[in-house]
Amino acid sequence: MKLAYILNTYPEGSHTFIRREIAALERQGHEVSRIAMRAPAVAPGDEADRAEQAKTQYVLRQGAPALARAVARRARRRGFAASSRLAWRAGRGAGAGRLRHGVYLAEACYVADRLVDEDVQHMHAHFGTNAATVAMLVSALTDIPFSFTVHGPEEFDRPETLELPEKLHRAAFAVAVSQYGRSQLCRWVAPEFWSRIRVVHCGIDPAEFQDPPALPAKAGLVCIGRFAEQKGHLTLIEAMGLLGADAPALRLVGDGPMRREIEQAVTRHGLDDRVTLTGWLDGDAVRRELATAQALVMPSFAEGLPVAIMEAMAMRRPVIATYIAGIPELVRPEKTGWLVPAGDAGALADAVRGLVETPFVTLQQMGRAGRERALERHDVDAEAARLAGHFANAAKS
Repeated sequence: MKLAYILNTYPEGSHTFIRREIAALERQGHEVSRIAMRAPAVAPGDEADRAEQAKTQYVLRQGAPALARAVARRARRRGFAASSRLAWRAGRGAGAGRLRHGVYLAEACYVADRLVDEDVQHMHAHFGTNAATVAMLVSALTDIPFSFTVHGPEEFDRPETLELPEKLHRAAFAVAVSQYGRSQLCRWVAPEFWSRIRVVHCGIDPAEFQDPPALPAKAGLVCIGRFAEQKGHLTLIEAMGLLGADAPALRLVGDGPMRREIEQAVTRHGLDDRVTLTGWLDGDAVRRELATAQALVMPSFAEGLPVAIMEAMAMRRPVIATYIAGIPELVRPEKTGWLVPAGDAGALADAVRGLVETPFVTLQQMGRAGRERALERHDVDAEAARLAGHFANAAKS
């Protein structure tokens, strides 16, 4: 099939799962156009992301005159009036406002011309935010079917503001990355639409995780994620403080708006000699961090289903995480790791203590069980094939 992926800012460092999905579709013989509204503000440091950027068409880079010409062309064709009304209604109900949705309509007009010229059969967006809005408007302009993947938690936090019910009604189908995510989407459409909400997991490429390094004998933790409220870093620092002298070394991989607060918490709890903030790292460097850690810890308050957990398990690392969203569908307590209530520093400290006190041979068994489970559920080629089947059915209907 000839497919188009409609994206917002791409590729970002956190978009490895999108890049893997597209690559898997292309290995299976599909042709995929990448169309993003904007390029990353900072040039990607990862070589694979730089290669992906070179393959991506950027809409806003064309400038206002090009978008205006696209609107003028589309204004004379069938579908423009319906798409304009749709943008107007969406802007009325959304916090972004009608002006921003007018920009989305202009972007959609430009994208529509490109997709028609390229004879695209189906378009897919990742995240239920503005990229899915543009795809919905393009579909109204051209009748090319669209679908989109919802990851969470943003879409679950403000579904009405994002016009999620409208998108779910108009899409050929929608994808959730976990059964939990699917249940949240089912809340916003009538039961007769539930069959159009599918589960397709984010994937990892087994080739990237062949022969993972042996589990280190010394306990050490790594936490991977943006320094933002939803990731729960402050609870993790509090838990480490509760452990005191028994706290293992912890490396926080990432960056973000809460960096200063996290640094202050580390100092306040007397953990400057135990906790290291690495900043953002590329994919290879993240895997090196996992290689030197005995376990991944994810103290999140809100999530979809973190790719970092899949990657850690594929590398035979036990996982300490929270009982939220899709995480319990992957992590099995006492078999592949530990699960604790979100926001409970005491329970998190107990889980870390449990890791430290667990016999090394048992940790190795947990790592092997986790790898088997991650590769069974999240093989990117299998998940891409499932998604391609949904694309093909949508194109036929």
